[in-house]
Amino acid sequence: MTNQDVVFSVSDMGIAAAAAMPGGSGRALFVCRGAAGAVSSLRGAYGLDLPVDDEFLGARGAPAAAHEPARTCTGWVVESIRASSPTCSPTVDEYAAWTRKHPSALGSFDQIAAAAKGKKIIMFMDYDGTLSPIVTDPDMAFMTAEMRAAVCGAAKHFPTAIVTGRCFDKVYSFVGLSELYYAGSHGMDIKGPNSKEDKKVLLQPAREFLPMIDKAYRALVEKTKATPGARVENNKFCLSVHFRCVDEKRWSRLAEQVKAVLLDFPELKLTEGRKVLEIRPSIMWDKGRAVEFLLKSLGFDNRSDVLPVYIGDDRTDEDAFKVLRKRGQGLGILVSKCLKETDASYSLQDPTEVMEFLLRLVQWKLRRSPSATRPRPAQ
Repeated sequence: MTNQDVVFSVSDMGIAAAAAMPGGSGRALFVCRGAAGAVSSLRGAYGLDLPVDDEFLGARGAPAAAHEPARTCTGWVVESIRASSPTCSPTVDEYAAWTRKHPSALGSFDQIAAAAKGKKIIMFMDYDGTLSPIVTDPDMAFMTAEMRAAVCGAAKHFPTAIVTGRCFDKVYSFVGLSELYYAGSHGMDIKGPNSKEDKKVLLQPAREFLPMIDKAYRALVEKTKATPGARVENNKFCLSVHFRCVDEKRWSRLAEQVKAVLLDFPELKLTEGRKVLEIRPSIMWDKGRAVEFLLKSLGFDNRSDVLPVYIGDDRTDEDAFKVLRKRGQGLGILVSKCLKETDASYSLQDPTEVMEFLLRLVQWKLRRSPSATRPRPAQ
């Protein structure tokens, strides 16, 4: 796959992405540069109804201030950093009130199964903190063999996608399952399962930002190298400044350093996650939009017999939870041992519980499968 703008049709691919995905409609995903003009030219050149349009792409190229309220001081950054590590010692009443609103997905499994009856489950999952534990070194966030087997088992029965802030190459090296869909860089790099020709379909709505992001990466590495414990990760379409190993007394200083660099890159915006500052292109795109795009592109949009399930632990996953809540269709599951404000419907405490949930979901599917109830042939 080259970096040129290419559109793969069903005939070009040999196997359409949607057809390779269980329950797919036969509609393929397409590569695009991301600008509305590029999409229009592709529509005209190929006479195709591309599943990429202004509704998904949003406004392009404007400074971050055009999309978000101006927040120029670093106070909000430090406050957000602290908010990403909420108290894990709630009172009994606080915990009871929170779990009534966001009950355990395991304890409420029968309720979830009832909601899924007669519907096609579509699985979306974050990676860090969801399929793997949060670790000090982001390069060591390996999932267990048991978790990989659980994810693989789920993918055999449900269309499954990993939606993560990590770049595609990094998360794929961790997961290593070619049958999944991957939405890396917060959904700005969407790739489908391998076809027989070992090609992937994908969407990259922020491709023209790559030179700028690479330049910002080098500047951030240089600017933050004086802060012990700070680490800048290049996730291709976004940058992550990790501060898990930074002394809290230095948080404000680190935020000032990041802000100083971004003054030279007004088309990039700063957001925050779980012990990480994220620098992304200022386009209207996030994990929620990625979920919408996959559902629409694979023919699962506007269907009453579909149940999207999104499992995630980070603030960036809230965009996906909000999409499912707004649709009035689907379940968000927050992975957290701490009480957080969330738009998720259910909760799980850690990746171990996520694995147990996936295993139970597969068991439930197998029990409902007609083949599971057929009498065995006489020996």
